[in-house]
Amino acid sequence: MRLFGLIGYPLTHSFSKSYFSEKFKKEGIGDCSYENFQLADINDLPKIIIDNPDLQGLNVTIPHKESVLQFLNESNDLVKQTGACNCIKIERGYLKGYNTDVPGFERSLLKKLLPTHRDALILGTGGAAKAVGFVLQKNKIHFKYISRRSSETGLTYDHVTPALIREHRLIINTTPAGMFPNVNEFPPIPYDAISKDHFLFDLVYNPPKTIFLSKGEERGALVENGYDMLVHQAEESWAIWNQ
Repeated sequence: MRLFGLIGYPLTHSFSKSYFSEKFKKEGIGDCSYENFQLADINDLPKIIIDNPDLQGLNVTIPHKESVLQFLNESNDLVKQTGACNCIKIERGYLKGYNTDVPGFERSLLKKLLPTHRDALILGTGGAAKAVGFVLQKNKIHFKYISRRSSETGLTYDHVTPALIREHRLIINTTPAGMFPNVNEFPPIPYDAISKDHFLFDLVYNPPKTIFLSKGEERGALVENGYDMLVHQAEESWAIWNQ
C-alpha cells in the first residue's frame, strides 16, 4: 500500500486528507492511502519516516514549510528560490522538496486579477507568504510584507493606514487568522479604506468566507478564498509523487 500524508501543527481540519481520500475513491485508486501526521516538533520528522516505510510523499503545512528544509536531501529550484517547501517526494529514505504553493497560488490568482491590481500587501511573512511574494514578483506586481513584528523587508500592522490600503488594491492574507476553529479572528487593517477596486485573497479555505473576505465583499471588492489554490496544489503534488 502506497502511503502519503500531511505534516503540520495543529491539524484541526485537513483539506489534503479529505481531498485525496475522495480522489482515491472516485478514481478507483485502491493501493493508496493518505494520513495526517500531527507534528508539533519538526525534529520528529525522521521518526515518522522510519515508522512508516510505505510513506512515499508528504504535504507540509503551517508551521513547518521553512523548518523542514534542514531534513531535505535535495530541493528543486522553486524551494531554493522561495526558501519554503510544502511537498516532499520520498524514495528509499531520500527526501526531495518541492513548492506547489507557487503554481497553485498563481493559477488561482490570475483567474480574477485585473490590470489595476499592480500594488499588493502580503499579510504574513511565513512560508506561504514567500511563495506569494515569488508569484507577485514574477508577474511584476509591487508588494510589501505586513506582519506583527517589524523587519528589514516589511512593515507592522501599525503602519497600515487607510492611505496605504487605498494605494495597494491587492491584499493577500497568508496568516491563519480566521481559520477554523478561530473563525472570529481577522487581520487588523483599516477595512473602511477598501473599495470596489480592491481584490482580497485569503489563503484560508475553512470557513469558505472569513471575516477578512466578508469585510472586503461588503465594500464591493473582489474576493477569493484558498480552496481553488489547494486543489491545484494537491494535483501538482500528486503529479510529483507519480512522476
